[in-house]
Amino acid sequence: MKNIETMLHEGSIEIAKPKKILITDLTARDGQQCKLATRVTTDDLLPLCEKMDKAGLYAFEAWGGATYDVCLRYLKEDPWERLKRIKAVMPNTKIQMLFRGQSIVGYRPRADKVVYKFVEKALKNGITVFRVFDSLNDNRNIEVACKVIKELGGECHAEISYTKSPVHTYEKWMQYADELLEIGPDWISFKDATGIIMPLDTYNIIKGMKEKVGDKIKILFHNHDMSGTAIMNHMMAIFAGVDMLDTVLSPLAFGSSHPATESVVAALQGTPYDTGIDLKILEEAAALTGIIRKNYKKYETEYGGVNAKVLIHKIPGGMISNMTAQLKEANAIDKMEEVLKETPNVERDLGYPPLLTPSSQIVGVQAVLNVISGERYKMITKEVRDYIEGKYGMPPGPVSKELIEKIMGQGGKPDYSKRPSDSADVNEWDKAVKELGSLAKSEEDILLYVLFPLQAMEFLKARESGQLETPEVTPGTEDMIETRAGVIENTAPVEFDVTYHGDKFNVKIEGVTPNQEEGKPRKYYVRVGGKLEEIQLFPKVEAVVGGKAGGSKTSAGSASSGKRRIEAGDVSAPMPGKVAKLLVKEGDKVTKGQTVAMVEAMKMENEIHAAADGTVKAVYVKVGDNITPDDPLLNIG
Repeated sequence: MKNIETMLHEGSIEIAKPKKILITDLTARDGQQCKLATRVTTDDLLPLCEKMDKAGLYAFEAWGGATYDVCLRYLKEDPWERLKRIKAVMPNTKIQMLFRGQSIVGYRPRADKVVYKFVEKALKNGITVFRVFDSLNDNRNIEVACKVIKELGGECHAEISYTKSPVHTYEKWMQYADELLEIGPDWISFKDATGIIMPLDTYNIIKGMKEKVGDKIKILFHNHDMSGTAIMNHMMAIFAGVDMLDTVLSPLAFGSSHPATESVVAALQGTPYDTGIDLKILEEAAALTGIIRKNYKKYETEYGGVNAKVLIHKIPGGMISNMTAQLKEANAIDKMEEVLKETPNVERDLGYPPLLTPSSQIVGVQAVLNVISGERYKMITKEVRDYIEGKYGMPPGPVSKELIEKIMGQGGKPDYSKRPSDSADVNEWDKAVKELGSLAKSEEDILLYVLFPLQAMEFLKARESGQLETPEVTPGTEDMIETRAGVIENTAPVEFDVTYHGDKFNVKIEGVTPNQEEGKPRKYYVRVGGKLEEIQLFPKVEAVVGGKAGGSKTSAGSASSGKRRIEAGDVSAPMPGKVAKLLVKEGDKVTKGQTVAMVEAMKMENEIHAAADGTVKAVYVKVGDNITPDDPLLNIG
């Protein structure tokens, strides 16, 4: 194929024949995920969905990806109920979901049975189009999903994820396209989730794929705008023959998101590539989206706009936001630039995986650990270990030999010939049925638990007891609720609602460090609206609660959190998180370096190791507890 660089030198360029360009709008899923931390409630999405049903879109992406997780983890909503409610107001439009291949909507590969069950239930509840991808472009991870989707009557869009590296050449992209031809999806989606592809590369790759697949499969283009070049890339993709583009309504468009739906539709109006979409409907829908953005403005970050530095570090906006939160919680926000420099090094060590879920979290969390621990790979997450051992699939390029030996021992060799799902627990569905018992009212409930055990158990127990409360996330002026003072003497609140500038927040004090040296701050770990924050506080004046001094002195740490302060032999986590697993019990003998617990932080499981040989004298936490770096997990004597 003659590439566009040659054509430009010759003074001519081949332009695709006229065709109607189809549009899939991603506002309700990718748009709010990029700009508003996926925190928009179903109630606030429904008017937008109802309006967009009349726009004439090819499809509307409203589910999957982080929406499933966030519904459970933060919004306390059932994601399956969200899907059914959206379908009810969008009878005329195909509803699309993002599907992480063998990982479905989670962070690690699952058994084939779970993939089948999930597709079956997604179709039943309203999904038509499945965007299926694997973050490593290991197409063994999408084969089962694609087969099941087509078998059960869904529409399969198989994705190729773009990145820049020494191993990702034009020939590599064509190889991936050949592999997808064998799988036989309905569409091929060429996806740049970071926003680093350049216009001439867009033209060459799209044109090459169109020539390769011919009329067998249609091609669509998905391009975030972090580098500011996405709208140019859209035009080059059209000239190269692309059949469909992904867009987001203007209030949540551009930067870490996508080109605006209205802008693309208007640019093509009256041309041979006219979309046929009603701009008036889009204008009304954009107004609704503007209201959503205003109401959820507190979730916007400084990384939502264009940032050409992405061309160097290749870290998408959502990933940078996660890193920022993690570094703040570790009291290391000043190390952000070090983390940005370390991330490409970890990416290289892992064989240049494209940075999208879950590989973005695997790379990003490890880069943060490398920096805050002061030593590269001093702490290694479980996900990095699994990745190196081949449990996520075949890395695109060669993996660091030093890292392999650090994880697998001298002479260790990972086996990348096995399908990642081969390492999944084939009995996970049956175990979930048994563990949930009467809490599970449907197979959808079982899927919640299989994919997100901690969050689902908490959700289902609250639902069963009638204590499930969806937090109010839409700002509005609320009156402060006052209670009579003096009901219980000498107490202070540790969980309360506060209204500040018209916004209502739920605040819970999770922990506090013991008194520190004079002139040094104390650290309070405060959960605000479900998000754990670290506050450094310099006490100046103290008062005795209730006005009476005397009696036994209780440490602030135990008063606020009920947890003891760290002493000799205690094991703690390096960052705030939630206890995911306890691998030892009181009385167990352990050896130095042995994994004694798993802590979930930033959606990744981090191994906690014994610092010395000994015996477990006490365990202070249980699975599901929120912990901070100043909370002891257990004691080894």
